Amino acid sequence: MTDRHWAFPDLTVSRETTEKLSHLVDMLRKWSPKINLVAQSTLENAWTRHILDSVQAFDVVNPKTGHWVDFGSGGGFPGLVVAILAQECSPGVKVTLVESDQRKCVFLKAVLREVRTKADVLPARIESLDPLAATYVSARALAGLSTLLTYAKHHLSDDGVAVFLKGAEWKKEVATARESWNFTCNPRTSVTDPNAVVLTIGALTHV
Repeated sequence: MTDRHWAFPDLTVSRETTEKLSHLVDMLRKWSPKINLVAQSTLENAWTRHILDSVQAFDVVNPKTGHWVDFGSGGGFPGLVVAILAQECSPGVKVTLVESDQRKCVFLKAVLREVRTKADVLPARIESLDPLAATYVSARALAGLSTLLTYAKHHLSDDGVAVFLKGAEWKKEVATARESWNFTCNPRTSVTDPNAVVLTIGALTHV
């Protein structure tokens, strides 16, 4: 998978959107050494490790309308990527980025400003917020699945969907989560790591 290569044949974006994503990578490389947005070892392959990895969260849902809330947005993944893609592909989707680290919120707002993309940035802890009635929630490298489902239950609308990017231990996380939760779960193998998945979760209720 080469740099700037789209791995999603059903998702076509303009040159302008690709340039916005490239600018996000440039800003990530500039800011990350100062405030530790992502692991330094991933910066060289940031397009694959962070951009394409985040694109698949948007692609698996293909939203048209509604409210997308990204938990623990950090360096912007997948939330900033979702916001940039939604601006062109899904203008009816509102995007909210939740991040408790004030410095990272400054980064998120700076990127949104420079790439001329709209999204709300909430500088708060997820559990401290009133329910956001989201159509979609997402998270990447934030917490274990059981914790993420607690967040999702609080912030999803009744028919909402959660999209979580998970690594090689995802089956164990799902099994543990099922001890406390009932839910539908559709895993799709990650395009950036054959051992990782994108989990699409719905119909979430307590056991």
